[in-house]
Amino acid sequence: MKEAPIIVSACLAGMYCRYNGDIQPHETIVELVSQGQAIPFCPEVHGGLSTPRAPCEIREGKVIDSDGIDRTEAFQRGAEQGLRLARLVGSREAVLKARSPSCGSGEVYDGTFTSTRIPGDGFFARLLKENGFTIRTEEDLPE
Repeated sequence: MKEAPIIVSACLAGMYCRYNGDIQPHETIVELVSQGQAIPFCPEVHGGLSTPRAPCEIREGKVIDSDGIDRTEAFQRGAEQGLRLARLVGSREAVLKARSPSCGSGEVYDGTFTSTRIPGDGFFARLLKENGFTIRTEEDLPE
């Protein structure tokens, strides 16, 4: 029986979805996707946000962009869509973008847009963890 694919942040696979429009693929992730061992997913795009978009950070349990607009609903919707996809393909593991307000695991930015890091999880990472998934970031992988 074939092992279930893992879910990976689409930006790490080199897809055009980062908030600033940059493409920064992680070679290990690109290889996993090309071998059919991983499925790329961007909760922010699937939640309805555009690329590029204003940077967002989590502040007091809400996702706020650098213009002060509350983007929580889009982040929540994207996280729920990602969980549906992961369940559909039988995945139990994800490799997600470090410190992202969607995908960060264990550490995120503090909502002040000063690059200050605090303990915490992004919306997608938290939802996956709450549903028993194993989460790693690209920083846990070999280059």
